[in-house]
Amino acid sequence: MQIIVTGATAGLGEQIARDFVAAGHTVYGTGRRLDKLTALKESLGDCFIPLCFDVCDSQAISKVLGRIDLDKIDVLINNAGLALGLEPAHLADIQDWQAMIDVNIKGLVGVTHLVLPYMVANNQGLIINIGSTAGSHPYFGANVYGASKAFVKQFSNNLRADLINTRVRVTNIEPGMCGGTQFSQVRFKGDHQKAEAVYQGVEYLTAKDISNTVQWVVSQPWHVNINAIELMPTAQTYAGLAIARDI
Repeated sequence: MQIIVTGATAGLGEQIARDFVAAGHTVYGTGRRLDKLTALKESLGDCFIPLCFDVCDSQAISKVLGRIDLDKIDVLINNAGLALGLEPAHLADIQDWQAMIDVNIKGLVGVTHLVLPYMVANNQGLIINIGSTAGSHPYFGANVYGASKAFVKQFSNNLRADLINTRVRVTNIEPGMCGGTQFSQVRFKGDHQKAEAVYQGVEYLTAKDISNTVQWVVSQPWHVNINAIELMPTAQTYAGLAIARDI
């Protein structure tokens, strides 16, 4: 198979790319950091094809992805995404909000819009969107991040509706707490102490856990569509409703 993985330079995307290459597939890995992509190429060999562009740049998406034969793409994994800040909404940085919207929403739909027509024309393909439990379950400080992942959830559902009577499948994978990646480092803008505190004493999900889930979805026959998978570490569960008491 030929697979596009966005955000392949670290974390979930890197693990997913490595596992697909190890399974004998061709992976087009996208990212903004050419040095990271080059290192991955050196590590993974000819089955990994680096594509350097920013998913927020619609012209770059068209220019770079236009160089490959999109007619041959079997799977698109929209993994690129980020969280910035954990402040309450009235204290949040508007630039953080806009950046999350640009990457998590605009970037995802930009790549999808370019690749999807080829899948429909071929009457086959699979789109896997990496969402989050934050798209269904609010938590303090998630504001725009959670809203952006709720968009991913609903966009995935509506793609499924539009793609009825085709063999193009869509899955939204919604992980809970996942450690061992740069997610919290990015969220807290390099504050290692804050980032490490998030996972202290918790046996969290790993990038390998998410990649295993992606591999399983891809392995299903064309007539089986996995609409959504929500997964959490055993140590995480749903919180009760918060109540502010005037005592």
